[in-house]
Amino acid sequence: MASIRDLRVRIKSVGNIKQITRAMEMVATTKLRRFQDRAIASRPYAQEIAQLLERLAAAMGDDIGDRPSFRPGGGNAVAVLLVSSERGLCGAYNSNVFQALERWLAEHPGVDARLFVYGRKGYQYAQKRNLKVERFFVEPPLEKVDYRLAKSTGRALWEAFTSGEYKEVVMLYSAFESMAKYVPTIMPLLPVQPSAPQAGAAQDVANVILEPDMQTLLDKLVPRYLETRIYNALLESITSEYASRRMSMKNATDAASTMQSELKGVYNRKRQEGITKDLLDIVGAAEALR
Repeated sequence: MASIRDLRVRIKSVGNIKQITRAMEMVATTKLRRFQDRAIASRPYAQEIAQLLERLAAAMGDDIGDRPSFRPGGGNAVAVLLVSSERGLCGAYNSNVFQALERWLAEHPGVDARLFVYGRKGYQYAQKRNLKVERFFVEPPLEKVDYRLAKSTGRALWEAFTSGEYKEVVMLYSAFESMAKYVPTIMPLLPVQPSAPQAGAAQDVANVILEPDMQTLLDKLVPRYLETRIYNALLESITSEYASRRMSMKNATDAASTMQSELKGVYNRKRQEGITKDLLDIVGAAEALR
């Protein structure tokens, strides 16, 4: 049974931990709001550029298969852009991403998957599992994400796809849906696979005068499409990370408060027992002296 001194030390230690977790929760909440606004603001642009690509692809018809970005690459490997966190203490955020990666690998047995990794946790996991890491993006950190970072990443993936070693490029990230829901998502990037166009989309494009020609516009649009998709995915991932960290730190703070209350209850009972015992000893000694 712990002594009163041990209990006092434990209560102080738990209180210090609670102060730290509360501070981390406040920091995560502040950053979450900032990244959430940016992630939500980037969605309409990503959706619009995807719809524009669909309309142009519909207008191209069967000729779309001749474009290099719309057909599988010449290699057999698959490039996987894995977005994880740089630090821990963010709940099940990383483990959910890694579980999604394991499921994808199980669904594609024998695939030559080569990782392009964001986040030190993802790199450490890949090293532990002996997965092939083609490139580890260190600078700038994901927390300083901007469009230039997405542009350089898109260029690196495009160069890998056109090098003749890869047949496709996919991206694994956490899609932010709400403060308590962030879903690991696998999105194909290359070859570009536009969804089925709406009825009349090809006719709408055909009725528009395009300058320069449609093929040139399509070739210029695909890099912008990749950059925008990657930029939105990076923002949603960092938003999901801070949402998970905020929830994790809140749970840790609540658990520390509960533990501190229980320890204080035990401390008060033991202290009362000690006081009662001392009083009994004093009374007994007084009675013995009479």
